[in-house]
Amino acid sequence: MTIMMALLLAGAEPTLEANLLGRELAEAGTLTGLLTLLESKETADLVAEHPEFSDAERTAFKASAHRTFVAGRDKLMAETGRGYAQRLTIEELRALVAFNRTAAAQHYRTVSPGVIASTMQALGPMDFKGDVIANFCKETGKLCPAR
Repeated sequence: MTIMMALLLAGAEPTLEANLLGRELAEAGTLTGLLTLLESKETADLVAEHPEFSDAERTAFKASAHRTFVAGRDKLMAETGRGYAQRLTIEELRALVAFNRTAAAQHYRTVSPGVIASTMQALGPMDFKGDVIANFCKETGKLCPAR
């Protein structure tokens, strides 16, 4: 009977409170800041690809890009929030959201995207697949590039 109850609970939809807290938790995550950086970079790249745009067209394009970003971000945050609501207890959600409302957590979120961006810049290009192959080659002599 216990296994059956666990299976039923696992498939249960989270409560409204859990979904709301999960969404707030998702909105407070590092991903939110990174998405904002991504929007800015990708939009700038797209605008740069179209030098034929007038100033008015550039402005309209940027507005359209932002609307597209917001719609996608909203779906992502809703689904992430739902995932948190399904996997965390209501007590855990309340505690995490309470922490995320503190000044320390807010400051952490403010600086995180810049820290990550500067880290990526300091490290330079990364090639996980290439590094794995190179290390495997060094360790085993297999998958080494032809010389």
